[in-house]
Amino acid sequence: MKINVVGRQMDIAEDLKVLFDKKLKKFDKFFRDDAIAYITLSKKRGREILELTISSGGTLYRGEEESSTFNNALDRAMDAIERQIRKNKTRLEKRLREGAFVPEFDNDAADAVEEEAEFKIRVKEFYIKPMSPEEAILQMNLLGHSFYVFKNDETGEVNVVYKRKDNNYGVIVPSDDI
Repeated sequence: MKINVVGRQMDIAEDLKVLFDKKLKKFDKFFRDDAIAYITLSKKRGREILELTISSGGTLYRGEEESSTFNNALDRAMDAIERQIRKNKTRLEKRLREGAFVPEFDNDAADAVEEEAEFKIRVKEFYIKPMSPEEAILQMNLLGHSFYVFKNDETGEVNVVYKRKDNNYGVIVPSDDI
């Protein structure tokens, strides 16, 4: 697995990169050789924030953790991604490395995660009105939702606005690039 480490407004020590490389080898059993791990590090109010995103076979796996050290945050983000994989193992088996779920004798914690049953999907149809992202944010807030789907009046594409954890807003736009 290839690893890209980025620091937001900070330099990253080489020993931290070596530690990340060593710890992420644990995921080699799940992912093919073409997998890429993106680790983004930042500090906010004395806490260290780590975002771990793994791209493999067109599927993204993501964990974001905040802790007193990047080492602890990485451990928790890796646990979160492993739980996601084990919870959805039947659906992911074709996208992951063959033999990824061969039972291990010393891994009792892996059995503790119960696989998710069939997805229950509710379909909802509604008219998508052309509007600006600002108008979509206003509509989202009026409805009390955390996201809102709309047709961008400038591009004509379907976009999604959403409220971020930092109380700012984001817009998701379609792209064919991975």
